[in-house]
Amino acid sequence: TENNDFAEFKRALSLVTTFLCKAIAKDGEGATKLIECEVVGADNTETARIIAKSVICSSLVKTAIFGSDANWGRVLCAIGYSGAAVDTEKVDVSFISSAGEITVCKQGCGVAFSEEKAKDILVRDEIKILVNLNSGSEKAVAWGCDLTYEYVNINGDYRT
Repeated sequence: TENNDFAEFKRALSLVTTFLCKAIAKDGEGATKLIECEVVGADNTETARIIAKSVICSSLVKTAIFGSDANWGRVLCAIGYSGAAVDTEKVDVSFISSAGEITVCKQGCGVAFSEEKAKDILVRDEIKILVNLNSGSEKAVAWGCDLTYEYVNINGDYRT
């Protein structure tokens, strides 16, 4: 039926646009890692979107990921300056890659974790930062890349 065809078209279009978004992010100047930030448990989609973009755009988060540093404080900092109304005492943060998952922050506080396991997770070329706001059921995803020495070299030498 026409409704089923349209639903299938929307699903296929979403797959293609998601693939392209990730490819563009992964191909950033000097990039070595694709970063995905998924924000779940938000009051509304707009809050989730604002926070995901703030985390992905944070230079401190980007450099931590480049250095394979499970620095949850930088993630919380990006949430804080996002402007979104969030109870940081409810926030959980985990890092995920093909090597596994590690939770580094629960209810806004750091938790004990294996630095060795965290490093093994974060040395991979695709890293997911999972932020759970524990305040609702809405979610959003944003993609970006790490910030590397090569990026600084490329743009430091660039002349117009």
